[in-house]
Amino acid sequence: MLTSRFHTPVMLKEILEYLKLCPGKIIVDATIGTGGHSLEIIKHIIPGGRIIGIDRDSESLEMARMRLKEFAPNCDFVHGNFSKIDVILKDLGIMKVDGVLFDLGLSSFQLENAERGFSFQRDGPLDMRLDRMSYISAYDLINNLNEEEISSILWNFGQERWHNRIAHLLIKERERHPISTTKELTEIVLNAIPLRYRHRCYRIHPATRTFQAIRIAVNRELETLEVAIDKAQEVLNPSGRICVISFHSLEDRIVKLAFKRMRAQNLIKIITPKPLVPRAEEMETNPSSRSSKLRVAEKI
Repeated sequence: MLTSRFHTPVMLKEILEYLKLCPGKIIVDATIGTGGHSLEIIKHIIPGGRIIGIDRDSESLEMARMRLKEFAPNCDFVHGNFSKIDVILKDLGIMKVDGVLFDLGLSSFQLENAERGFSFQRDGPLDMRLDRMSYISAYDLINNLNEEEISSILWNFGQERWHNRIAHLLIKERERHPISTTKELTEIVLNAIPLRYRHRCYRIHPATRTFQAIRIAVNRELETLEVAIDKAQEVLNPSGRICVISFHSLEDRIVKLAFKRMRAQNLIKIITPKPLVPRAEEMETNPSSRSSKLRVAEKI
């Protein structure tokens, strides 16, 4: 049944509170995914309110459309990149909005689909594209970049301690045959890390940082995030809010620095001087929320 594949929205209670929702507001869910946050947001902004849901993943977007079908007159669903939020709104005839939400995590729907290649726990093709119409996949990067370039990606986007060893072994393995599956990549990572460090130094699976790094590189996630936050501020009405849920330190740092820079320009005030983290009961019932952080800013 389709509903069993819906993603549980992270920090939903906090999002509903910090967006300051009321009937008539226009909210952009810039990463609508399967619609978990938007389904609850829309209930707080009707009558008269409107959700603009954006996502690079057309499959997730279609699931969101189905999930919110009873609210269809109040929703717009756009297949696109949130870095073009200003263009998307202009095309819809919308000049300003009252809130923008970014949830930067992968959904369980994406992770559980082996064909998407996001997870080291399921064997599938090395894909990792959020937008399946994009030209560059993880396979392309893994099999065409040189050792130095791969090592740089693993360190810069994954902060992987063993980036040099992993890149070196990967190059050696692909001389024998192309690396084409998530299982092959996972095995290379495990073999590259010295046995005595595989569990001692990793509270997470040893392949987690490598998969994160390659996914970020494939989708240019950090670059588009920085652009999107600036544009989100520009399209907000005064007192409108930006809420960003991040899941690793690289994302959180970009958000933190962007907010500080905009505050120095007297464009926003920061509502959360320190990022909010999920409540203990949420982390217990939804383990995927454990690494999440929420930062909120309000346009002056």
